[in-house]
Amino acid sequence: MLDIMLLLHVIGTGGMGFYLLLPFLVGRTTQLTGEGQAGLAEGLVLGNRIAQYFLILQLLTGGYLISQAGEYTVAWMIIVIVLFLAIAALGGIMTKPLKGIVSSIRSGKSAAEMIKRVRTMSLIVLVIYLVILYFMQYPMYKQVV
Repeated sequence: MLDIMLLLHVIGTGGMGFYLLLPFLVGRTTQLTGEGQAGLAEGLVLGNRIAQYFLILQLLTGGYLISQAGEYTVAWMIIVIVLFLAIAALGGIMTKPLKGIVSSIRSGKSAAEMIKRVRTMSLIVLVIYLVILYFMQYPMYKQVV
């Protein structure tokens, strides 16, 4: 069972890799015009939604792995959970401006402010994602005395 959960956890990490690409894809929206921007933003909304489902997978499998796989320090668990919640929160918050880009373009308005907001949040999520990958690679274990 542990091996299956670890496999699902790794698959979830791959699915969350969308957040590695998001800042670059959002940057591409400024180079497109009109319907191209709206189409890319719709794709980013869908990608963000899928990444949110992978976050749920990470929560379930990660909780199981923490309970079964080893003795981690409380500090490590708190850090990882806070980072996880930060990614989930910012990913959810980004949905509204992403949808706003689509509606602004379709109504003929400028979406520059929303693109800027999404770009900032996606860069923050990228940094948090890289930090959480570091903590996953180098976890803090309790020392046995």
